[in-house]
Amino acid sequence: MKKLIILSAFLFLTSAAYADETVYPKYEHLFEEEKCSCNQVIIDCDKNILCKGNILKIEFECPYKSECSNAGDKITFLIKDAVYTKEGTLLIPANSKITGTVIKIKKQRIPNKNARVYFSFNCLETPDGTLYDMKAVPNTKDASLKEGPWMTAGKLASYTLGFGAIGAGAGTGFAFIPNPAKLGAGFAIGIPVGAGVGLITGLITPGLKYHAKAGEEVKIILCDNLELEKQDDECECTEE
Repeated sequence: MKKLIILSAFLFLTSAAYADETVYPKYEHLFEEEKCSCNQVIIDCDKNILCKGNILKIEFECPYKSECSNAGDKITFLIKDAVYTKEGTLLIPANSKITGTVIKIKKQRIPNKNARVYFSFNCLETPDGTLYDMKAVPNTKDASLKEGPWMTAGKLASYTLGFGAIGAGAGTGFAFIPNPAKLGAGFAIGIPVGAGVGLITGLITPGLKYHAKAGEEVKIILCDNLELEKQDDECECTEE
């Protein structure tokens, strides 16, 4: 009976000791973003690995203008908020920096084609000065940054309204020359003609340059695994 009690106590203490140890590697997940092909994170004993296909949110540190930039320029982006997994593991501290290299700029073209800027994101720097190699691109259809459809629509609207006003003025002037009573007819003719000319002009002129404000958000997608040092306390681990 005494041996049985001793054996039971030994098994209990052994199981409790192993219960306190974490078995590595284990798998956690980032919060999913739209069009995300992967949100898996590998948590190992001495490092964390963000798997290829994960999406990160970054923002411009300074204003950016495509017409003032060239291929080879280094542009600094910020990770303003710390990046955690859903399970609560800290991966990237707040205020980390990512360096983006401009690899190509397509200038705005006729008819109404916006400028496109192609970036390669190749370096992550955490606040303590640690540097990590990475490989990522903008998470867009063609991996470029350009002005959105609302900015393009705004340009067309400004041309349409501007030429519409000119057409209204011209129609009014012509209406007053022979007969003031023809003012309404002048408006009726001038506004549609001017608006039509404005819309056509907007469509056949060059598109917009790419401008970004400081703090403007960009989503990037990892093209390869990103290995990072653990940001939490050291651990004792048991290999599977």
